Amino acid sequence: MNYINKYGIAFLFIAPAITVLFFFFFVPVFAAFVMSFTDFDIYALADFKNILFIGFKNYQNLITDPLFWTALKNTLYFVVIGGPLSVIVSLSVAILVNSKVAKFKTFFRTIFFIPVVTTIVAVSVVWKYLYHPRFGLINYILNYFSIEPIDWLGNSDYAMPAIIIMAIWKNFGYNMIIFVAGLQSIPEQLYEAAKIDGANEWQKFYNITMPMLSQTTIFVCIITMIGYFQLFSEPYVMTQGGPLNSTLSIVLLMYQHGFKWWSMGYSVSIAFMLFVIIYAVTLFQLKWQKKKEI
Repeated sequence: MNYINKYGIAFLFIAPAITVLFFFFFVPVFAAFVMSFTDFDIYALADFKNILFIGFKNYQNLITDPLFWTALKNTLYFVVIGGPLSVIVSLSVAILVNSKVAKFKTFFRTIFFIPVVTTIVAVSVVWKYLYHPRFGLINYILNYFSIEPIDWLGNSDYAMPAIIIMAIWKNFGYNMIIFVAGLQSIPEQLYEAAKIDGANEWQKFYNITMPMLSQTTIFVCIITMIGYFQLFSEPYVMTQGGPLNSTLSIVLLMYQHGFKWWSMGYSVSIAFMLFVIIYAVTLFQLKWQKKKEI
């Protein structure tokens, strides 16, 4: 009886949270999954009788859609290049901010974290001006060094690197805070013992800091990867996926199909394909980390 009462009370405490999750997460996800097997479009919004079950046709069309593969290539480029750079910048700044010789640590942490809490649309608009081929600050600086102006967002070779630079600046502060917390959890005695043994700064970093930050690093890598796979606001505001689809991301393609062309069934199939990709990459990272630890 006590056993039942104990778990019954526990269930009463978690029931509100489970109820909210069920109706606002699991039910919509299940409905979207079912929708991906239909031709749900603007006509279906007017009358649900217009919905036709088409099986795996959306997924078959997706696999043969060259625009999807272009968006996937661009997204992978953004993740593979921007992700590691963001982690490296975050770790480097965290080490500098956490250094014993650093002054005004709280001030710099706040300054570096401000871009994270700034609205992404506002940031994208400002950076779009900075990248302006004639009046942008970046080209003005390049001109000072006698370098020809670059059409950052109008050239397919520079558009994605420009977005990567902006995304790193926008997001590194969040990971920096996590790395700072990880650095502060490392016992100072380890560094003192290494110093007595004659270890230099690089040896301390490689043999103490990195191993002790391994769990923090894998966490940062996973959340960064997941966030970067969902690239949307930056190309939507700055380039609309151009030029020549060079900045078209999977989420932007999903938005276009769902809210521009009203092919919602097809749009949802893109979302679940992205989920499968993110899930697979996350599992790979976790297994790679476990294998490395062994």
